[in-house]
Amino acid sequence: MTTNDDIHYINLIIEGNSNAFNILVDRYKDLVFSLALKMVKNREEAEEVAQDTFIKVFKSLSQFKGDSKFSTWIYKVTYNTCLDRLKKTKREQQVVSIDDFNTNQIKSIDNALDKMEDEEREKAIQDCINLLPSDDAFLLTLFYFEEQSLEEIAKVIGLTANNVKVKLFRSRKKLTTILRERLEPEIIEYYES
Repeated sequence: MTTNDDIHYINLIIEGNSNAFNILVDRYKDLVFSLALKMVKNREEAEEVAQDTFIKVFKSLSQFKGDSKFSTWIYKVTYNTCLDRLKKTKREQQVVSIDDFNTNQIKSIDNALDKMEDEEREKAIQDCINLLPSDDAFLLTLFYFEEQSLEEIAKVIGLTANNVKVKLFRSRKKLTTILRERLEPEIIEYYES
């Protein structure tokens, strides 16, 4: 799944081999769907967003300049398609209040999660991320699960890397609030002491 491999298929598609697009779709369909689901929070809508994303990618493939990774470009198209969908449906999103947490409290939550079983921790985090507003869920997914750099995320959402860092910090604070509410109080108390 190298960038050169992606470029090979992109060139085939631009030259008229539309069957080569199936390879790119197969390669990125799970990623696009999971990112869309994080933002629109509805399976059917996420499937539609994924379809819309690939239609847009196919139609504008000749505009891909190659100055970033192809996956970053697809993330950006997915992100913008999700934003369009959310604006269109004007869905109310759950608002999470941000309490005044200090770095030590956030770290203690991280430590508590580190002690849990890997599967249990990942499921708890995913469940809590799904409760976040779409932008926050998308950002945390790209950074922690897709392991995108701040610069790559900045290209996707159209902000500077510093702004992404600030948004990421705020998203983590919101996630910490949700984790505090959802985790067993005894577990938190045990690891904080």
